[in-house]
Amino acid sequence: MKNVVIGAVLALGLIGGNAVAGDVAAGKAKAAICAACHGADGNAVIPGYPHLKGQNEQYLISSLKAYKNKQRSGGLAAVMQAQASMLSDEDIANVAAYYASLK
Repeated sequence: MKNVVIGAVLALGLIGGNAVAGDVAAGKAKAAICAACHGADGNAVIPGYPHLKGQNEQYLISSLKAYKNKQRSGGLAAVMQAQASMLSDEDIANVAAYYASLK
């Protein structure tokens, strides 16, 4: 069973790994509000807040969607849920592409 799960995860990674192609410029504009906590360059300015610079694009998408769908709780999840609720799926893809593009 463990091998089946690992195989499925790897297959999804190969299939969807580069399937996401957000607009970096649009993401940069949309991410302006994120800078208050996550830093203008994606390096968090507040201790305990995650750095987003160079983060995996698909991870950012799944995280933002989880916040938007209130599937993440604890800590400052309520803040992120409110922010993510204002983003469309296209916005989420664009913001993720922007932060993933920062090196």
